[in-house]
Amino acid sequence: MGLQAKVSIEDTGPRIASRRISDEDLPELAAFLGDGLHYPPAYYRTVLARLKAHATPEGFPKYGYVLTDGATIVGALLQIYSTVPGADGPVVRCHMASWCVKEEYRAFAGLFYRRALSAKDVTFLNTSARPVAIPSIMAQGFQSYSNGQFVSVPVLHAIGAGGARDVRVVDAKLEPQVPFDRAERQVLADHAGYGCICVWCVTAERAYPFVFHKRAFKGVLPGAQLVYCASLASFARFAGPLGLFLAKQGVYIVRMDAEGPVRGLAGRYFDKMERRYFKGVRPRLGDLAYTQAVLTKSLRRGAPLSG
Repeated sequence: MGLQAKVSIEDTGPRIASRRISDEDLPELAAFLGDGLHYPPAYYRTVLARLKAHATPEGFPKYGYVLTDGATIVGALLQIYSTVPGADGPVVRCHMASWCVKEEYRAFAGLFYRRALSAKDVTFLNTSARPVAIPSIMAQGFQSYSNGQFVSVPVLHAIGAGGARDVRVVDAKLEPQVPFDRAERQVLADHAGYGCICVWCVTAERAYPFVFHKRAFKGVLPGAQLVYCASLASFARFAGPLGLFLAKQGVYIVRMDAEGPVRGLAGRYFDKMERRYFKGVRPRLGDLAYTQAVLTKSLRRGAPLSG
């Protein structure tokens, strides 16, 4: 971002400052982001309203940070802090969502971004970094955890002898009568509210959660992004029943974050497509819960994501 050596926000005196976004900032902030990222301010008014209603973990920023020159907003970074299920219990994660800094203040952009990364014991995600921003986020300590996308046609697994036959696909609103993770039930309930397709795959031993973000690929092909599952192996296991269910919803193609071909799934891997980055504890594949594209699922398609 053209960061100058030995420059700090504090060196500029009281005019340039970075602070948490407050409720009072929201009208000006929606206009600033809409203008800077070329979207109607109404889009960001809705995004900010959803963040206001979002269950942010206690002690973390509700919306993110602004960079100010005096009383004027000259930069903004939306952050979505969430509590998500982890291997050893709930963990705090932050999606680095929409961000914008006015051109004449770009010398402070790297420092501003670093301030927003100062929270401890948090995993930060950047799920849609533009190519021009990748060197900057790598310099801030981010690493890639998903190098591409695997594109599957799960309904093919329901043909002939394929597919799991001991499973029922049920709506996420129903409470399974077998063991399940209650934290994952909350994930499904929240994402159903965002307009995602949310279901359980119920077997005799337990219930497995799945969240899909319905979208058209290349503008015309009806498909969905896999947003949440216990593991990619669980998606492969239930690909047949899920494929039949999704086909009834008009979804025939499912894309998922991957490092290569997914074992047990028919499809094709596309390297370097929509790479994902993290800082902190390495996230698992198959978990894009509470990211901006999902939180704003029912809003205008093609909305801007992150820097």
